[in-house]
This record gives sequence, structure tokens and C-alpha cells, in this order.
Amino acid sequence: MADRKFSWQKENPIANPAKYAEIMADIDRRNPTKPGQYTGLPVPADQKEDRPTDAKLNRLRKVVDNMTGTESADDLMLEVMNALRESGKVPTAGNYYTFVYNPKTPNIQYDQNPLVAVSNVFSWGFKGLNFHWGQMRQYTWDEIAGGLYLVTAEELPDAQEIPFQNIRINR
Repeated sequence: MADRKFSWQKENPIANPAKYAEIMADIDRRNPTKPGQYTGLPVPADQKEDRPTDAKLNRLRKVVDNMTGTESADDLMLEVMNALRESGKVPTAGNYYTFVYNPKTPNIQYDQNPLVAVSNVFSWGFKGLNFHWGQMRQYTWDEIAGGLYLVTAEELPDAQEIPFQNIRINR
């Protein structure tokens, strides 16, 4: 246990632009259907993804359009979950997800409603870039309340616009 590092002891990749670029490039490599989504490199014409802009295909557009600015993070998370529908318990690397997270480790700061780009899946859980924190985080299976909610690449900008992050300290 002595060599365990807590999130506040770990290196923040955003503070190191080279490390952050390396993480983003790695996610791009692992997800060939959405190349360049992080690095911003030009996408070859034969690999471009069809990104419909029709609001009917974007399940989160209605949530964004109906926001008044007075909603709580938990109310917005419920709206997001109702719009997306549960998509299972195990994520796929390269996809985006949101979920309810309740860690068991006491006295840590965490995001109860993370929005994550999953980079790796393990037997104990998964790792991914939490858009609310702006850094890589780890999530264990037992601490995920319910299921995962898949966010498509088309819906990601809207998901990032919805302030449903809920930063808390586990007591």
C-alpha cells in the first residue's frame, strides 16, 4: 500500500503538453473510425466519419436547448441519462461514456458524473480522459452505480456544454 499514489500525487498530463499530446495521439490510434479527433491532424478522405448535424440524430441537443442555467448537476445528469439510455456495463476503448461514479476510497475528490473518453479497459475497470477534470482517471467496476451511457462523437460537443459534472469529496 505504501507505493500507491492518489490522484493528487500523480502527474497531471495537461501540465505537460508533450505527455497530453501523446495521450491524445494514442486515443486517436486506438480509434480508427474517428482519426484526428484529439490531435487535430487532417483526416484522410476515405476515413472521414459522416457526422450528421440534424438535431434529430443528436440525443443531447434537446437537453442543451432546454437548459435554463438554474438546474443542479444531478438534475442535468438525470436528463442526460434519460436522453442517452443505458448501454451496458463494459466500455469500448475509443468511445465516450458518462455514468454515475461513487468511489469507496475515503477523503478523495472525485467527479460523480464523469464524461470520459475511454482509453484502456482492464479486468478491474478502465482508464480514460475525464473531460470535466481535463486529465486521465481510473474507474473501477464496483464503484459504477448502474450502467454506462454511450455518447457519440456527434453528441460530444453538446455533452461538454452541459454542466453536469459533480465534483465531490468522498467522506
